[in-house]
Amino acid sequence: MIYPNDITNLKTDIGEKVGQKIIVKGSLGRNRPFEKEATLEKVDDKILVTFKEPVRAITKGQSVVFYDQNNICLGGGIIEKVL
Repeated sequence: MIYPNDITNLKTDIGEKVGQKIIVKGSLGRNRPFEKEATLEKVDDKILVTFKEPVRAITKGQSVVFYDQNNICLGGGIIEKVL
């Protein structure tokens, strides 16, 4: 699970996607992209991302991008905390 920080919404209010399946894309370093299914949860004023399967080597400061099931970009953010 991660807390992204400074989420930028591009197509929709990402809060509308809480509880729905999304696709999270990011990079774990040079030539190591990942694409995983996840769900969003609102916790206080933050969005908590919970991956369906574990993702190794995610760290604070990395970028993530959120997509809906139709591959439409919902927005992105910087990982603030890994749980």
